[in-house]
Amino acid sequence: MERLIEDIYRSQSRRVLATLIRLLGDFDRAEEALHDAFAAAAKTWPRDGVPANAFGWLVSAGRFRAIDHIRRRSRFDMSVKDIEESLYGSFDETEIGDVDLIEDDMLRLIFTCCHPVIPADAQMAMALREICGLTTEEIAHAFLVPAPTVAQRIVRAKNKIRTAKIPYEVPERDELPERLDRVLHVIYLVFNEGYSATSGNEVIRTDLTSEAIRLTRLLARLLPHPDVSGLLALLLLQDSRRVARRSSQGGLILLADQDRRLWDREKISEGLGRLEGAMRNGEVGVYTLQAAIAAEHARAQTPLETDWRRIVGYYDLLLSAQSSPIAELNRAVAVAMVEGAETGLQLVDAILQTGELESYHLAHSARADFLRQLGRKADAIAAYEAALRLCQQAPERAFLSKRISELSTAAERQ
Repeated sequence: MERLIEDIYRSQSRRVLATLIRLLGDFDRAEEALHDAFAAAAKTWPRDGVPANAFGWLVSAGRFRAIDHIRRRSRFDMSVKDIEESLYGSFDETEIGDVDLIEDDMLRLIFTCCHPVIPADAQMAMALREICGLTTEEIAHAFLVPAPTVAQRIVRAKNKIRTAKIPYEVPERDELPERLDRVLHVIYLVFNEGYSATSGNEVIRTDLTSEAIRLTRLLARLLPHPDVSGLLALLLLQDSRRVARRSSQGGLILLADQDRRLWDREKISEGLGRLEGAMRNGEVGVYTLQAAIAAEHARAQTPLETDWRRIVGYYDLLLSAQSSPIAELNRAVAVAMVEGAETGLQLVDAILQTGELESYHLAHSARADFLRQLGRKADAIAAYEAALRLCQQAPERAFLSKRISELSTAAERQ
């Protein structure tokens, strides 16, 4: 039962939170109610069984516990009396079963986190905290900044939402375009966290990848736009490889070693169709360019058939549109596939010398791969060890440890 409740928490907690925010009108109150609801579930469900509508049960439990807390406070603080009465009067049990309303709650949450009055860095931190459920430490690791900095950003964002009375709603259609870039970026971050989890025991968090795809589809219905189509194409093409990215034991499998027969051809077909539509309609955005890169992998029947020169060209276009050290790192890997490991190593060393990716484990891992290919075992071991120190995801740590062990064994035999 404990494992089942944990699974429900992973799959449903962010939707429950989004609906509680709408019902309770406050982020902190909703987060407290969410934890109260799952605490009640841990106590009640082992005895009574999991309800048929676990989502509805959790929303109701959280809401009524929030009201109970407010009622107790209102005995001593008359300023919260109006809050208590408003909560009693705003709830309709049928709302819990309204699928469209529940789906809109997630979009409401994203648009609220991405309101223009909230600073961009706080928007991202807030979104990853509320939509993905990441801890402050995990967000700090993803952004390569100190945890206290992230905590301050989240607190300031919540205070801004409260003091500015930012409405918890999806904007009117004519307001959507100016908010689109930020919302797409948040959905992109949600997917990335699911596709390659920052920490934990899983390579992939399918709850997040699936939610990101679902939200992008919903956004595409609200606002047909080439950038939305480009993002949806990218997510579908990336997610098509999900099953092949991990072994039956949960280990990480690199792209070159994946069984391409396991790739989801239906998602690839839809992704390629969405990409064609995005490239046909107006200016090609950064998500469309990334989707074009993913499409080159999807079209290749074997790793040797991958058109790496074309991929390098797409990265050049991407970097001309938006400077990014991580995109530069990915381009370095693509260039190495064309020009060799020595060139790739030079490019990665130049990126690391800027200091921007010094705390990014994949930069050190890429450097280690090039050193390994060049036969520089001792240097490769040192680079893998640097990556291992920075990595927080268990399957990636196991992969890096295995590489270190293999190189150490080979070095001893020489």
